[in-house]
Amino acid sequence: MASIPQRVSDRFRETLPKFQKILASAQARDINEADTVTIVSDILAETFGFDKFIELTGEFAIRNTYCDLAVKLDGKVQYLIEVKAVGLDLKENHLRQAIDYGANQGIPWVVLTNGVVWQVYRILFEKPINYEKVCSINMLEMNSRKAEDQEKLFIFSREGITKSAREEYLERVQIVNRYMIAAVILSEDFVDDIRRELRRISPGLKVDADEIEGILRNEIIKRDILEGDDAQRAKSRVKRVTRTQKKEQQTAVATEE
Repeated sequence: MASIPQRVSDRFRETLPKFQKILASAQARDINEADTVTIVSDILAETFGFDKFIELTGEFAIRNTYCDLAVKLDGKVQYLIEVKAVGLDLKENHLRQAIDYGANQGIPWVVLTNGVVWQVYRILFEKPINYEKVCSINMLEMNSRKAEDQEKLFIFSREGITKSAREEYLERVQIVNRYMIAAVILSEDFVDDIRRELRRISPGLKVDADEIEGILRNEIIKRDILEGDDAQRAKSRVKRVTRTQKKEQQTAVATEE
């Protein structure tokens, strides 16, 4: 992930404790949504580094209504932000509202927050529209001096956008997960590696790839990791990369010949 500039790191350390106190007080008083929007705007400006008067707007119209906040850089919307009252738990219907806003405007990045919990999602413009969670933070649980927590804060920040931090973090989320690892294990090349290793351990052993794959699927890898959209996307990506690599190898061999 892109390195965090020192001034941004310092800003996180200086402002986060202030807003943790503000948010804790707001939760205790159970303030309404409008007041929560005010706090969120201040966090976006003071902690995440956006210009409150130029880069934040609450006047972004979507189908005769307005999203709570939009973040713009160089005239382009970078985030649509749906804000709920600080005392509300974020739920599926809240997320669906935010996703619908982004899908209707062709804006792929949306944030759902109640001030305390911040969730960033990437919309997948498929049929039907889908989405994936990139990152979630709880402001009251963050430690602004921990590198891991600063990395997550950086994703939401102005500087993080300009350094493609959210895209890099999304790439890591897409690759380093149980679905992708399962897809790699079941890939043709990996199964062949297992087959060769078994034959090295027991020379002359007769075992085929289908038998190994069957054991992996039925006895080693949990079924829920092999099913669903996430599993299918991981499988497709591994196959796509494998095909590309084989074509490149064939081209290299043909060129040498």
